[in-house]
Amino acid sequence: MEELLSLKDLLVKGDVQGALIIVEELTEMSRNDIIKTIRSYAVILLLHLIKQQAENRTTRSWEVSIRNSVLEIQRENKRRKAGGYYLAPEELLEILAEAYLNASNEASLEVEEGRYEPEELEKLVKREEIINRALALILPGESS
Repeated sequence: MEELLSLKDLLVKGDVQGALIIVEELTEMSRNDIIKTIRSYAVILLLHLIKQQAENRTTRSWEVSIRNSVLEIQRENKRRKAGGYYLAPEELLEILAEAYLNASNEASLEVEEGRYEPEELEKLVKREEIINRALALILPGESS
């Protein structure tokens, strides 16, 4: 809110250069919020994909959670007015890779009722395969 008031003040004063600096800051803040939200849903998505692979099974609950996470990531990433997407596939892949550690830690508590430490769980699953599957689900035209 403070930034908007500063922006208004600069525009009233005719300080276009100062206003543009604030617009850039606001744009970066918005992008960071979008990335944070996408990362949160990515953790949930990856958590369930890890559980599916580790336990070699799925549940309706996991499937719904996967679909909902994919839909939320797609919604958050879509530019409503300008069209297109905030994050390119390469950036989404990077976020999935970053979120994987959190997802793996959480999955260690859930796979076979917490039987494995995160390091042990990593030996049971294929990290790259899970991340690539998540990306394929997220990308437009490829989710089910």
